[in-house]
Amino acid sequence: MTTLPSPDPRPDQPARCPFTGQTASLTRRDGAAPSHRGAVEVDARGVYRVHEFQAAREVLRSEAVRQAGFMSEMAREVGGLGRPPVLFEEGETHHEMRRSTARYFTPTHVEGYQPMIAALADRLIADLARRGEANLDDLSLRLAVNVAAQVVGLTSSALPGLERRVMAFVEGGGDSEPGAPQPPRGRLESLRQQANLGLFYLLDVKPAIQARRRAAGDDLISHLLSRGYSDVEIMTECLTYGTAGMVTTREFISAAAWHLLTNPTLRADYVHGTEKERHAILHEILRLEPVVTTLYRRAEAELTVGGRTVPAGSLLALNVQQANVDPAVVGEGAGELCPARPLPRGVQPPVLAFGDGHHRCPGAFLAIRESDVFLRRLLLWRDLEVVSEPRVSYNEVVKGYELRGFRVRLGGGAAR
Repeated sequence: MTTLPSPDPRPDQPARCPFTGQTASLTRRDGAAPSHRGAVEVDARGVYRVHEFQAAREVLRSEAVRQAGFMSEMAREVGGLGRPPVLFEEGETHHEMRRSTARYFTPTHVEGYQPMIAALADRLIADLARRGEANLDDLSLRLAVNVAAQVVGLTSSALPGLERRVMAFVEGGGDSEPGAPQPPRGRLESLRQQANLGLFYLLDVKPAIQARRRAAGDDLISHLLSRGYSDVEIMTECLTYGTAGMVTTREFISAAAWHLLTNPTLRADYVHGTEKERHAILHEILRLEPVVTTLYRRAEAELTVGGRTVPAGSLLALNVQQANVDPAVVGEGAGELCPARPLPRGVQPPVLAFGDGHHRCPGAFLAIRESDVFLRRLLLWRDLEVVSEPRVSYNEVVKGYELRGFRVRLGGGAAR
């Protein structure tokens, strides 16, 4: 068990960069050091693996590629689906749908979620104080699921357990990289996945649709109903938005808490900082710990990427983890934590952790805001202790890390 000291007042001198203590990535796989083999390499399966920032951003901003990997192929194969989810749509249809749903994720609109997020965070921390100990990754899952459910409209579930039903879609094993070898799946596994989808629809999606048909709300499901979406189409949108918003935010909150709880200097600067300063710290942690470490695109036409010709139909694998520590973009100490580090014009502080281009994560601001609301409230407590640090594993469906067993203890001390 590690007992953490109380945050000290912020020093008068400027914040040091990098911070003392643990400053490198806590989740990077062994052997995942930045490549020195050029911006693009082709593996034995013919996959074009992009390592450097500029080449990866060019691909993400190109109109000559389409989404691949994760759930994009599965979503396109769902029977009765007249239009793919907006996250996997392309061209003008995608742009128009993104414009029509953008209002749900603007900073102004997210401000309206602030009281809900704050109340939820207070309940979770009160529950932690009452129980004495809890897994932080369980608390972050409850927070992420409830916030995303409010935005999407999944608030009328027939039974509790939305968290488990959502996580079932990404915990079934397998590899989301197109063409990658898959473990053999028996009939029982196929039936289990069909049952998961059926339960999600019957217990969560269908009740939400019925409730919104009776009285429309200010959420995604109400918006989709107003545009004539079918139940199956709404379910796939809920699945893609839900997993994107719930699963990834859960992991990031745990990763950020791990950095903050093991680095007293960083924790003090975070707790006593302004919102802008706190968000800068979270953005830098996310740069080092991108939850989705690889993004996939399929070339619709011949491309030139990093000086190499990529034939039409080729799969491109963009290594976000490496692109985010490209010294040509992020400067010296690229693998070290340095909030508010100087970046070239047009490069966002998380670099490519939220993606880029027309498929950039629409909920980026919401994810940072909800993480900040919860983490600051939690870290204000002086007697917060780490009982056990998380186990790091990797989910090949999401192409990202998973942090489990992050046990924390909160006694009866007063909040700072």
